[in-house]
Amino acid sequence: MRRRKAEKRQILPDPKYHSQIVAKFINSIMVMGKKTIAERIVYQAMEVLKQKTHEDNALKVFNKAIENVRPRVELKPRRVGGATYQVPVEVTALRSNSLALRWIRDFARKKKGKPMEAKLADELFSAYKMEGSAIKKKDETHKMAEANKAFAHLRW
Repeated sequence: MRRRKAEKRQILPDPKYHSQIVAKFINSIMVMGKKTIAERIVYQAMEVLKQKTHEDNALKVFNKAIENVRPRVELKPRRVGGATYQVPVEVTALRSNSLALRWIRDFARKKKGKPMEAKLADELFSAYKMEGSAIKKKDETHKMAEANKAFAHLRW
């Protein structure tokens, strides 16, 4: 039997935009505890994003990109009588945010030949325009959930 749930830590907003989601993104970009480098990467990507969209507020563009990538449903494997079914379940707001941030980060890291700031800016910009790898991943997840809707009654 499981014990109690770990309480969620309160994360401090980032110093430049005073946004918790940007702070979470910086933490997810961070490698081996090098937070200042992660901050520099994210802030430079936001500047590039601001120039690409001709928008005065980079935070608005960033939030829109994250909102576009956030999944509404995902698949969870459930074992029922020796068979494993992929059961579609709705995603909580917290999990959908973290999935969106993770997908954007991972697809930016996979690109080759550019500095991380440029790759991150490209991925955020394509997410803002509703295209790119992260959006494709979200659509793929939704399609799979739609295909497995017949097993929705197995969720508990």
